[in-house]
Amino acid sequence: MMKRLWFEMESFQIVSSILKNNRLVRVYLPKSYSKFKSKRYPVLYMHDGQNVFRDKDAIGGVSLGLEEYVEKNDIDVIIVAIDQVVEERKDEYCPWVSGDFVRELTGNSESYGGKGKHYIEFIVHELKPIIDSKYRTISDNSLMAGISLGGLITIYAACKYPHLFRTIICLSSSFWSNQEEIEKLIDDSDLTLIESIYLDCGTNEAGEGTRLSDEFIKSNQIIYRKLKDKIPNTKFVVIPDAEHSYRFFKRRKRELFLSLQKSDK
Repeated sequence: MMKRLWFEMESFQIVSSILKNNRLVRVYLPKSYSKFKSKRYPVLYMHDGQNVFRDKDAIGGVSLGLEEYVEKNDIDVIIVAIDQVVEERKDEYCPWVSGDFVRELTGNSESYGGKGKHYIEFIVHELKPIIDSKYRTISDNSLMAGISLGGLITIYAACKYPHLFRTIICLSSSFWSNQEEIEKLIDDSDLTLIESIYLDCGTNEAGEGTRLSDEFIKSNQIIYRKLKDKIPNTKFVVIPDAEHSYRFFKRRKRELFLSLQKSDK
C-alpha cells in the first residue's frame, strides 16, 4: 500500500518474485508534478535508497541530501530510490562472484556477488513497470546512478539495457570487485543509445597512499577509456583527497543532475 510521507514523497513495499525478498522503494515527485497534469518526467533510478534523501534515514547517519537539493534547484525529475537489504547488498550489486584478484587485493578469502543480474531484472521487469504505470514518466529514457558497488551494477545495467538507461552517473565505483568481467561486458555491448556517462573517483578512497586507493583510480581509468571509445560524451574526474564515505559523496550530488539542469541556482 502506498504511504504518503509528505506532499512530494511517496514510499511503497514491493514483493519481488525475482529476488525472493521485499524492498522499500522511495519515490520523489518534483514540485511541478501536481501542477502540470500532462507533463512527463525523466526518472532517475538510484541504489542504496536509505542514503538518498534524508540523514535521519541513512545508514551511518549521512545521506546525499537529495530531498533538499532538488527542492532548492527546482529539478524536474522523478527520483526512485531502492532501499538496500544490508546483508544482500554486496551480492546484489555485483553481477559476478568475486575472484582471485579481489582476494589478493583485500586479503579477504570470502567471496561475494553473483546476484546482480537478478537485481537489475527486478528493476527492469518488476519495479520499472510499476513506476511507468503509476507516474507520468518518459519510459524509454531513464537515468541510473550508483555509488561504490552501486556504480558497478549501474554500468552493468547500462550494458544490458542501453535502450532504457541512457544517462549514467557513477560516483567512486568499485569496479575492481568484478574488474575483468565488467571490462569484457563493455567490450561486447552495443552502447550507441547511451547519451552520457559521468564517472568519478577520489584519490584516497581506501586511505591515503594505500594500494587499494591506487587500484580504485586505475580501475576507474580502465573503465573510462573503454566507455569513452564507445560513448563520446563520457567524462571521468579524479577528485583530490576524496575518501570513500558519504561525507565526500554528498559534495558531488550536483553531478547526478548535470544532464537535467540548464543553469545553476
